[in-house]
Amino acid sequence: MIVLAGGPARSAFRLARLAERVRSVAPRAGDLSASWVHLVDADPLARNAHAILERLLDYEAEAPPDALPRVDLLVVPRLGTISPWSSRATDIARNCGVPVRRIERGTAWSISGTWTDAERAAAAAFLHDRMTEALLPLDRAAELFAAGTPRPLRHIPVADLENANRELGLALAPDEIGYLLEAFRSLGRDPTDVELTMFAQANSEHCRHKIFNATWTVDGVDQPMTLFGMIRHTHAASPGAVLSAYTDNAAVVHGAEVERWLADPGDRVFRRTSEPAHLLLKVETHNHPTGISPHPGAATGAGGEIRDEGATGRGGKPRAGLAGFHVSDLQLPGAPRPWEVPIGRSPRMASALEIMIDGPLGAAAFNNEFGRPNLCGYFRSWTAVVEGEVRGFHKPVMLAGGYGHVRPGHVMKADVPVGSKLVVLGGPALLIGLGGGAASSVGTGDLATADLDFASVQRANAEMERRCQEVIDGCIAAGDRNPIRSIHDVGAGGLSNALPEIVHGAGRGGRFELRDIPTDEPGMSPVELWCNEAQERYVLAIAAEDLPAFAALCERERAPWAVVGEALEAPHLALTDRLLGDPPIDLPTDVILGKPPRQHRDVTRAAPVDAGGPPTGDLRTIARHILQLPTVGSKEFLLTIGDRSITGTVARDQMVGRWQIPVADVAVTTTDLVGNRGEAMAVGERPPVAILDAAASARLA
Repeated sequence: MIVLAGGPARSAFRLARLAERVRSVAPRAGDLSASWVHLVDADPLARNAHAILERLLDYEAEAPPDALPRVDLLVVPRLGTISPWSSRATDIARNCGVPVRRIERGTAWSISGTWTDAERAAAAAFLHDRMTEALLPLDRAAELFAAGTPRPLRHIPVADLENANRELGLALAPDEIGYLLEAFRSLGRDPTDVELTMFAQANSEHCRHKIFNATWTVDGVDQPMTLFGMIRHTHAASPGAVLSAYTDNAAVVHGAEVERWLADPGDRVFRRTSEPAHLLLKVETHNHPTGISPHPGAATGAGGEIRDEGATGRGGKPRAGLAGFHVSDLQLPGAPRPWEVPIGRSPRMASALEIMIDGPLGAAAFNNEFGRPNLCGYFRSWTAVVEGEVRGFHKPVMLAGGYGHVRPGHVMKADVPVGSKLVVLGGPALLIGLGGGAASSVGTGDLATADLDFASVQRANAEMERRCQEVIDGCIAAGDRNPIRSIHDVGAGGLSNALPEIVHGAGRGGRFELRDIPTDEPGMSPVELWCNEAQERYVLAIAAEDLPAFAALCERERAPWAVVGEALEAPHLALTDRLLGDPPIDLPTDVILGKPPRQHRDVTRAAPVDAGGPPTGDLRTIARHILQLPTVGSKEFLLTIGDRSITGTVARDQMVGRWQIPVADVAVTTTDLVGNRGEAMAVGERPPVAILDAAASARLA
């Protein structure tokens, strides 16, 4: 391992703020300093290669020192994980001809003064994020690069499904356990941990919307429609210009005629094209990961929504986004507010303040790095005692949404011929985000171990997603010769959800080979390799004859890809493992994606909450309190962290007027660079009113 010193890792301002926090638990501690330490897994390098590496790692304004400074605490990525910075740095070094296996980066903290071991441990909590980072002595830093042997496949006895449900954090309901019990008894064998985890992810609330698809009895009366049925009814009543709804990764409505420039895939010459640019729209939430680790959680929330737009039909192009946050009262240190309700919080969840410091930065960073303007959103902090019960957003809401364009011939996914190649496009499999879909269905603190919460933490690499989008753009430009027959993004459940989804949606089955999945962590077990939620990945169905054209696009954009299976005529899922031998999956598709038990909810309407009278007290005090509410106050701090003009088609962002006050009601973009047609987007919310009147809450939003 090669160790190279880097430049300063924190600004003077942040060091001063952190020093104050450290001295609150270690009064005799002095000043802080922080510098990067680069850890390089490579064989001894030639002098020229070593010089290139040193130049690549000299990226701060202040040149790195010749030798490492004193290291009191070394903060590195959690063992068993690979940071997004590492992926990018390693890729750049290899492209520059430096033969490295991996480059990782740590932060070396030096603290003057004296402290006890207890004070040291308390101070360390301020200097690293335990969800994504770890403390490691410098002489043990090589453990970052340790490669374990692949962990084995597990077979779970049918009679032990309830214990497995708790141990693996599957969040299965009793009727679902009964369904699996019957299914595997009919197959005459025990399930594997891969099959159980895949079922849990594919049928989690996150993926299958079980509550929204449940039947309801309200006050003893069976309701004719599900919640999802009510939502769908809006489309049935006003289909208008809707081209696709509730069947794909985003909805599509008819768009205006536009002029665009597309590169001909044959001669690579840009040519002007006039055609309708149909509008695709998507909004989703990413609450659980944001509550666990706000920066990567919100970043991957934005990234996942962008991928949904790109994976619409046979390929879409994202254009503009939105982001929103609901949290409980911020409870600023040293600045209590009279309306705040003091409540505890789960030690596994970030505080509301931590979420609102790091979450927006994560969402903005991903949009910035990908190259999409984020043009509207909201921020609400709220906690209240309602009839003796504390209400609030103790588990946050992180909303990500946006819109884009899809070409007329690409709105719907095409047929997938038998024998079509099933491809993974994007980054490698990593041991991150494992079980996030099911974990988000479990109450905070109900998981069997904190390790499951750690496994739900994700990581973002917008540069990789940009490469993948460039490949999709190249396929889109081919028009009728688009090699993409079908495409889905890899989100909750990882490949265990995305690959069955792409073949099931085409009325096919699939045969896959586990060891064809690209991975940077050879020690992963079959369930970890199949079910992890490593980001910036798509799955595609491509006809065998179109594979060379697709491969050429991937090579041009340096986007990793691999054929991991092929489409079958029969609706059957088979996953083989040429390394360990035992097949992890051998199931009819209907066992996973058929018709598992449907939920039924029997509820009684609660009596309306008394809103009380108007507030009493001094009007000036009341007005000052209202203006101090984060929900009412300026959101400028959430806007200036992002590029709001990228693409050159933004006509209205959040800032208005000569003094650029952030009070815009709507975001507007032009559809192309020459015409006067465009799109408008707005977002509204008013959830506290729902306690008094749900319909009024919707109207006010």
